[in-house]
Amino acid sequence: MNAKPTVDSELELIHDAEPKITINDLCFAAANYLKDRQVKDIRRAYHFAEQAHQEQKRRSGEPYITHPLAVAHVLVMMHMDHECIMAGLLHDVIEDTEVSREVLAAEFSEEVALLVDGVSKLAKATFETKQHAQAESLRKMLLAMSEDIRVIIVKLADRLHNMRTLGHLGPEKRRRIAEETLDIYAPIAQRLGMNLMRCELEDLGFHVLYPLRYRVLANEVRKARGNRKEIVGQITEATIKRMEQEGLTADVQGREKNLYSLYRKMVDKKLSFSEVLDVYAFRIVVDDVDSCYRMLGVVHNLYKPLQNKFKDYIAIPKANGYQSLHTVLFGPYGMPVEIQIRSQDMDKMAEAGVAAHWLYKAGENEGGNLAHRLARQWLQGLLEIQKNSGDSIEFLENLRIDLFPEEIYVFTPAGKIMALPKGATAVDFAYAVHTDVGNHCVAAKVGWHLVPLSTPLETGQSVEIITTSSSHPNATWLNFVTTAKARTNIRHYLKQLRNDEAALLGRHMLAKNLHAFSSSIDALSEQKMAEVVAEFELENFNQLLEGIGLGDRSALLIAQKLVNANGNVGEVAPQALLIAGTEGMVVNFGRCCHPIPGDPIHGFISAGRGIVVHQDNCKTTMNLRDQSEKWLDVAWAADINREFSVEILVHVKNERGALATIAAAVSENNSNIDNVIVDERDSEYSDLRLTIGVLSRKHLANIIRRLRRIKMVERITRLKH
Repeated sequence: MNAKPTVDSELELIHDAEPKITINDLCFAAANYLKDRQVKDIRRAYHFAEQAHQEQKRRSGEPYITHPLAVAHVLVMMHMDHECIMAGLLHDVIEDTEVSREVLAAEFSEEVALLVDGVSKLAKATFETKQHAQAESLRKMLLAMSEDIRVIIVKLADRLHNMRTLGHLGPEKRRRIAEETLDIYAPIAQRLGMNLMRCELEDLGFHVLYPLRYRVLANEVRKARGNRKEIVGQITEATIKRMEQEGLTADVQGREKNLYSLYRKMVDKKLSFSEVLDVYAFRIVVDDVDSCYRMLGVVHNLYKPLQNKFKDYIAIPKANGYQSLHTVLFGPYGMPVEIQIRSQDMDKMAEAGVAAHWLYKAGENEGGNLAHRLARQWLQGLLEIQKNSGDSIEFLENLRIDLFPEEIYVFTPAGKIMALPKGATAVDFAYAVHTDVGNHCVAAKVGWHLVPLSTPLETGQSVEIITTSSSHPNATWLNFVTTAKARTNIRHYLKQLRNDEAALLGRHMLAKNLHAFSSSIDALSEQKMAEVVAEFELENFNQLLEGIGLGDRSALLIAQKLVNANGNVGEVAPQALLIAGTEGMVVNFGRCCHPIPGDPIHGFISAGRGIVVHQDNCKTTMNLRDQSEKWLDVAWAADINREFSVEILVHVKNERGALATIAAAVSENNSNIDNVIVDERDSEYSDLRLTIGVLSRKHLANIIRRLRRIKMVERITRLKH
């Protein structure tokens, strides 16, 4: 009995099955659609790459040039232009040899050098972790894509050949590459409409990550294919017969999902294999758009359509340019039959996406096909996301969000169609229209009705955003937005706002400390400020103020340096900083003691957060008293006009309407209840923990006096944790 092959041996078999391509094979295939001089340029690029890699071997022991040759062959099979194929042959010379970008540009062209440089990784030695290196290299590649989208096509061809030949790598590296492929590269291929590329990348990644599941699923699909032949033939024959009666010609094909798509459907929808394969799927390819709709009538006359299962992606294409009519029918024996109807051009577009009918120059045919235009729009969105992302890891996180949308389609008031991820809200829509619309939105109308900004949108709705110039992004929006563009822009605004607030607070704190040295910010010399800025290796004085406001630098120490003061810092007693409660995100109030105006307070400087205000007798800060350099004298400003949260415990008898009576009393005293927690002590008494908004200790005292007059209230306590 033969032993089952191991996972490693299976991968090596795949590697051995990979056809060995020669330069003559490549040039012969390219000559079918390229000019002679372009084929000569491809051959010249091959010899240059062969010379550059001559001492290098792959893990399999083969000459390294076999890999670039195979990558170029993938590009030829996609009918890419000669510069893209040359870049495929040369794609590793900058990264793995001594050849520079300048040498490539001089030897070939600036375009070829741009493509090769775009797919070259950054030096890993400059990054703390592999994750940072991966994220930064990916960001570099996507920025290069914005200049020339062929960069990602070369990279996808490179990744495809690497996935086909993983057999000679160690298990850990194989898994890492497969995970990255399923996580990033297959979704990018889908986003660009490159369906054939996406399917192969997914199945290869699935085979590496879950080899046993892959093998079992492949065997079951093989068996099911034989069992389904009769019904598939019956449906095909009936469709062709009815089609011919209507004078239509078309190619009718049975359609199968790739293994990874089947696996994801089983996992996501918790279906068994038999439930997934209960659906029979067909693709009908006709001559033109008019025939698509006529064919839809044919199949709807042949079998009854299911309600709400028709989608017109011709009138409203998907975000990656995909166009087709989708319908689901009651087939023979009540079996559901999925039908896709598309034209020949749509079929090519669905399989190859941006690589179909390759037209690179922007002037030709209005800048290329639909997939090109949509890809360029997507890349412009990525540029905005990366510009506003804090670092490469945040950019990678936002890219992942952007790559996995289940789409909905909504309309602007002018009738323009906007594609958004499923679950997108009015705020996501506002940012999709324009960043400024998102930053200043205050309300939304869906079908003429005002709705909250957090309202999830649905396909077919018409959405209008109401804006005001005084409105700005709110931190709470991050709790419900789903698009990377909205999330990135909100975070960017809040970060900028916090930095501005921190600089303003830092200026106040520095001014107080300079006053103790009989000086002021206006009295400082430009030279002295520049010296202190340079000492801390900062770009400008504003960054120094931000650091003080965020609690990262000591205002007293900076003041001493600026006025050249010596001596014991403990002897200096600057004036107290006045707290008005309007300082923004850099002044926070301790949730442990809920200080309110009138309470004796002190400030604790917390790195990265600014100042945290506590009551003087707060138990939480008792163990921090020895950190004298972090304490700050603060006092309440005289003109405070905002509410502060405070917690009170009300011990009440269990009587009908107790909570309503208490709420009414609080409201009578111009306060709101923000939160209520009810703790039933016994059958007779309960404790109500109320979080209410007050203006001051005096305001709180008035509320407590009013509550004590209620008969069912036994006692009231202000809570401190």
